[in-house]
Amino acid sequence: MSSPTAPERTLVLLKPDAVARNLRGEVLRRIEGKGYTVVEMVQRTATRDELAVHYAEHREKPFYEGLVDFMLSGPVVALVVEGHQVVQGFRSLAGATDPTKAAPGTIRGDLGRDWGNGPQENIVHGSDSVESAVRELEIWFPGS
Repeated sequence: MSSPTAPERTLVLLKPDAVARNLRGEVLRRIEGKGYTVVEMVQRTATRDELAVHYAEHREKPFYEGLVDFMLSGPVVALVVEGHQVVQGFRSLAGATDPTKAAPGTIRGDLGRDWGNGPQENIVHGSDSVESAVRELEIWFPGS
């Protein structure tokens, strides 16, 4: 008989559009409804320096400045979410990056839409790999 593997942790950010539209509770309901555990949660305004580190791999891409400006436009809710295969599971729950293309039943498919400002206004961010989760969690929850 094999023993269960340790749960993963991932970073989930509720972006300024989710906070402004009062979708915190709905997004949390979906995360917890999936059976994941919210270990830590904080609402605050990101700094440009944090976002530069967080989005470092996108720095040379044309959408980078618009993404950073959007993420600075209001408070975000940062979450440490835990569960077995939570990185992949949350990304499935979130749906496709472009909310117009995200499947119904996903967070972005049900709650997001095109506001004419690009797909960065898509309700949530979730780490794209276990390695990214470790790096991103250290940015938003140092020492956790």
